[in-house]
Amino acid sequence: MHIEIGIIDPVRLALANAAALSLVASQVPAIIRNPFIIPKTALAAVIFTVLMQAWHFPVGPSELHLIGATTVYMLFGFAPAMLGFALGLVLQAFLFEPADIPHLGVNALSLMIPMIAVHYSFGRRLFDARLNDRFNLSKVLRIDAVYYAGVSAMVGFWLMISNDAVAMTDWATWVAAYFPVFLVEALITFGAVTVIKGLRANGLVSRMTEVNRLTFA
Repeated sequence: MHIEIGIIDPVRLALANAAALSLVASQVPAIIRNPFIIPKTALAAVIFTVLMQAWHFPVGPSELHLIGATTVYMLFGFAPAMLGFALGLVLQAFLFEPADIPHLGVNALSLMIPMIAVHYSFGRRLFDARLNDRFNLSKVLRIDAVYYAGVSAMVGFWLMISNDAVAMTDWATWVAAYFPVFLVEALITFGAVTVIKGLRANGLVSRMTEVNRLTFA
């Protein structure tokens, strides 16, 4: 989902940075209500960074790599996932890829806007005890599909407003190449939540994750 440097002009980059900062600021009330979001955000950022740095491969106008979006969302919740993306991208840019610093807003929006779509479509149903929507692999695949469709749409959007004409066939090639990554991530999420489920009686695990809010078969 990283957009190659130089494709987007400085004015649009500035607007993207402002929009990303606004989304980060929108999560501040959640932190005030629940200070445990801060350590959850740190854990989300670490998991996100490890998965992102573990493997990445350039394809067309962007890259293929693991994101861990549904993993951090299912384990830590909506606000930590949103803030974890922002923190993780900042850490990665300053520690590993300084050239990505101007694109922090673009990359953050590419991750956060699809997460908003996930949360307000199917995601929050899994955390609502009244709905009794059970966690299983099919639900994870559905949420991952929504998320990666959103990421693909965001990359397409950035390419449409870019300075350089990028063939939509190149974008389509990148989208198609991401399909196996989407399946792998769904399995990682399902496995991680299943493992943590077995530890949820532990007080620290209970406080530091959202697994107790999920309904299992």
